[in-house]
Amino acid sequence: MTIELPDARGGLRTYEPRTEPLALAAGAPFASRTVFSAAHVVADPYADTTPDSPAAVDWDATLAFRRHLWSHGLGVAEAMDTAQRGMGLDWAGAAELIRRSAAEAKAVGGRIACGVGTDQIVSGTLAEVRAAYEEQLALVEESGAQAVLMASRALAAAARSPEDYLEVYGHLLRQCAEPVILHWLGPMFDPALEGYWGSSDLDAATDTFLEVIAAHPDKVDGIKVSLLDAGREVALRHRLPQGVRCYTGDDFHYPELIAGDEQGFSHALLGIFDPLGPLAAQAVRVLDTGDTAGFRALLDPTVELSQHLFRAPTRFYKTGVVFLAWLAGHQNHFAMVGGLQSARSLPHLARAYELADGLGLFPDPKLAEDRMRTLLHLYGVTP
Repeated sequence: MTIELPDARGGLRTYEPRTEPLALAAGAPFASRTVFSAAHVVADPYADTTPDSPAAVDWDATLAFRRHLWSHGLGVAEAMDTAQRGMGLDWAGAAELIRRSAAEAKAVGGRIACGVGTDQIVSGTLAEVRAAYEEQLALVEESGAQAVLMASRALAAAARSPEDYLEVYGHLLRQCAEPVILHWLGPMFDPALEGYWGSSDLDAATDTFLEVIAAHPDKVDGIKVSLLDAGREVALRHRLPQGVRCYTGDDFHYPELIAGDEQGFSHALLGIFDPLGPLAAQAVRVLDTGDTAGFRALLDPTVELSQHLFRAPTRFYKTGVVFLAWLAGHQNHFAMVGGLQSARSLPHLARAYELADGLGLFPDPKLAEDRMRTLLHLYGVTP
């Protein structure tokens, strides 16, 4: 059986789907790397909402997907960019997500880290930004989860110098009960974060970022870098204080960064590990044995899919992630909070299906094919 898929030139191409998935078994956490998958949220498709309404979440399906990730040994990075923070999921929804997911992690013994931001305010003074961060930090710590201090749109708007960042982050780190992960999200993921750390010059911004860490190394478990620049990440990794980890957030170069070299390696906190979870977990277990070549052989072929999902405008990668979750059977619909299912074109989604199917990512290839055919029919593409 073949399927006709639309391409970017307005034509159709013939694709022959796989008939068998990869054999990817569940397993224990990893020995050589700490690996988090940022996880998407599943919308409630029956809710009568608009794109401006508070998010309506299908909690059962959302938590089931987290159990899926934990079953493969992955940690869950909760209420992050992948969960549509600031793109459909407001603070009230994120707070509920954190409470529920942290409780679920405790029940099943899964590792979880949760995003701490300032999205309960749109803008404000530095004092108001600090207070917003503090409110979210308190909730995450009360839930028993590790905190990820995310980049703040409100801070980017309020700060007038690198010293403002040093003051706000220093204030937060001094009061953190446990070491946190600092998240540097580049403007390709969120244009409102242009000039973060007080400068659009990435070298100057890096110096300020490192100054924050150097002042409080005992309060920083690690950094998550999402700049899509492998060379910059490696250089930054080499400058970290002893004991502070680098969690790659580079969805273009993650195999080489996780594999590392004789001078070190990156751990991982990645949105692409949402659709790649079982395959990524198998690759890291191979790496645990010291087989770097085997790790790369499994993970390198996934980069083409990741680069496709995260292509510009990068912030819309969540649409492809949720689309693949639907095709894989993790949810029974392709709807997203904020109506974001419309953010990618049919040719883009068709190519995502083709690449994911070629990798053997779908537990039931026939289900994925049938759902792809349903979407094509809705768009007017008929056999």
